[in-house]
Amino acid sequence: MDSERRVALITGASRGLGAAIALRLARDGCDVALNFVADDARDNAAEAEAVAEQARKLDVEALCVEADVTDRAAVEAMVAEVGERLGPVDVLVNNAGITRDRTLRKLAPEDWDSVLAVNLTGAFNCCRAVVEGMTDRGWGRIVSVSSVVALLGNFGQTNYAASKAGLIGLTRSLAREVARKGVTVNAVAPGFIRTEMTAAIPPEVVEQIVATIPIGAMGEAIDVANAVAFLASDEARYITGHVLSVNGGMC
Repeated sequence: MDSERRVALITGASRGLGAAIALRLARDGCDVALNFVADDARDNAAEAEAVAEQARKLDVEALCVEADVTDRAAVEAMVAEVGERLGPVDVLVNNAGITRDRTLRKLAPEDWDSVLAVNLTGAFNCCRAVVEGMTDRGWGRIVSVSSVVALLGNFGQTNYAASKAGLIGLTRSLAREVARKGVTVNAVAPGFIRTEMTAAIPPEVVEQIVATIPIGAMGEAIDVANAVAFLASDEARYITGHVLSVNGGMC
């Protein structure tokens, strides 16, 4: 990063926003640990390794680490592995997230539980695993990926919106707890960003969405990655407990 080599752990980094964030931090000189979760339907390990290979071309170390962020023991083991192979985690980016979109009437309890478990409890598990080391060393950056949906709500996303709003509460509260120890805790709230997830939205719906964005276009993953990189830098040392909207002016 700015003053010395840092180690960044990015959850959900095999593709999409996580991959973009990992490569942006690598470009800034961070050694990066790319978390992924095993998936029978998709080779997340291979995708994470492809991102790691791109990072290594930027003259940094890159490590792929498998862990389900909802599993507290697995998260602690992941952080320990990163510490042994790259060094203590200086920057944590809570990016892992899932959606299970349905109106509340049709939302199964397990769909509520799974989204909250990954998006919110997963972030808690990761924060808890790294924050003591950060405070002991007197430097740390935690950045969580929330969403414009946390601020505005969205039809059919009560579970997702609740989980992302919960991240904002976690961010603001933890920021107060660790500020005097040299650790900042912030969040970014992306709007509609061009990713694999939004690629599944029907074109006519995309057109309607873009019409609500003052800038007049969807964002790109690098727009979010740039915001995260700033909050993870020394330049952002006096910013904590903040939610940075990256949404093209939506409000």
